[in-house]
Amino acid sequence: MYPEYLVAPMRAELTNIGFESLSTSSEVDSAIKSEGTVFVVVNSVCGCAAANARPAIKIATENAKRPSKLVTVFAGVEKEAVDQARNYMMPFPPSSPAMALFKDGKLVHMIERHQIEGRPAQMIADSLIGAFEQHC
Repeated sequence: MYPEYLVAPMRAELTNIGFESLSTSSEVDSAIKSEGTVFVVVNSVCGCAAANARPAIKIATENAKRPSKLVTVFAGVEKEAVDQARNYMMPFPPSSPAMALFKDGKLVHMIERHQIEGRPAQMIADSLIGAFEQHC
């Protein structure tokens, strides 16, 4: 488990733009099962989260059409919440960072770590924006 002082600035990159940080499985259940669209980010301390994922998320959530709810769980910190979020992301294997868009509790768009590593933030953001335009 990573210490809070280490992950706090990385968590804040998302909470400062409107994400709710979830720490329990019941919080994850409540968020994902809610009506409308929910964007779930599995945040991470890795370099691709810092250089690619979080910048892409910031760009995408500035789009006019965006999910009604933005939530995040942090890999290596909130094990219970991360495990529960990953259960909803099945059949995709666990990865972090990862991004999932749910509509009325159903997974409609998924971005895994291998789709984040080595890709520019704008390319990832474009994929998210396309999903937001289609589903939100």
